Amino acid sequence: MITADDFIAEAGHVGFDFYTGVPCSFLTPLINGVLSTPSLAYVGAASEGEAVAIASGAWLAGRRTVVMCQNSGLGNAVNPLTSLNHPFRIPTLFLTTWRGEPGIPDEPQHEIMGEITQDLIALMRLEQAPFPQARQALRPALAHAVERMDATGLPFAMVVRKDDVEERALDQKPRPLPAPGRREDFTTGAERPSRAAVLERFLAITPDDAGVIATTGKCGRELFTLADRPQHLYQVGSMGGASGMGLGVALNSQRPVVVLDGDGAALMKLGSFATIGAHAPGNLIHVLLDNGVHDSTGGQATVSASVDFAAIALACGYRYAASADSLDGFDAAFRAALAHGGPAMIHLRIAPGSMAKLGRPTVKPADVARRFRDFLAAPVTESAPA
Repeated sequence: MITADDFIAEAGHVGFDFYTGVPCSFLTPLINGVLSTPSLAYVGAASEGEAVAIASGAWLAGRRTVVMCQNSGLGNAVNPLTSLNHPFRIPTLFLTTWRGEPGIPDEPQHEIMGEITQDLIALMRLEQAPFPQARQALRPALAHAVERMDATGLPFAMVVRKDDVEERALDQKPRPLPAPGRREDFTTGAERPSRAAVLERFLAITPDDAGVIATTGKCGRELFTLADRPQHLYQVGSMGGASGMGLGVALNSQRPVVVLDGDGAALMKLGSFATIGAHAPGNLIHVLLDNGVHDSTGGQATVSASVDFAAIALACGYRYAASADSLDGFDAAFRAALAHGGPAMIHLRIAPGSMAKLGRPTVKPADVARRFRDFLAAPVTESAPA
């Protein structure tokens, strides 16, 4: 049996310095150890898929990451692991537990996942290994995982069994309650703008040093069609993960970070609002382009007509939130968000539909990720919106 301090020390030796995940009793010692180590960053995610997205953003910002979760949450993580990490070639050390291990009594809900854990990891075409059983095995095991991640650009999984890690007490200070955020309303009731018109205005006013993450679907496609820039990351797949990625970037970068989200995607991972509000990156602006439909799949209605995203954001701890339904209202809200600091939410109701001549990104996702990572790593220069 090893200790959490053993793992943390050896993981740090090969560069792992950012942790995120969802707890499991088998992981309690490791999570407690990370939370009790002031030099380490840990983001408790609302779901396993969100944790994968957060880690992906942190990797883009130059960190070497660890995702920790129970194997019952593998189902939640399958989508980003296969449609985000694979196409963008974003690695992470993925620690999942082995609840329901055959032959070891456990709760009935773990039976099936316990039988298929390793098979599911293999089906996602990820390399894996058992979690090391002794301290002396840690360094070579972690070095091997790093070597494989560097070679493939993909996550490497380790399966943690019960009592693999010695018990560790938790030393964590309670999170303070945030001060109430500020809300502004720029709605006019006028005819709603198209997404393309909003993106054109956005391109004109966003700072040159800002990293921009566009959600999957027509948002990213329209942004690419209007202007392809190294500061843009066009998310493909992993619906709902843009806000988590933005959080991972913002927590590890001095640059302004803008997430261009959609109503369907935001509703899918609404828990990310709470994670963002709790960690409160001052450099994050969350723009929610709400056309009320799933535009990429035929225009089926979402439930966003009855949702006040600005109010939700403030309730989750965002420092600023604005509602708008026009280009001028968006312009005013965006400039106010830049001046006020984040996390900031701009809920902009727009018209359904997209550009008549809509292209798709011609740059491969892995190349988009690496040029975006290079952009984030470059020296930050002062810039202001037009």
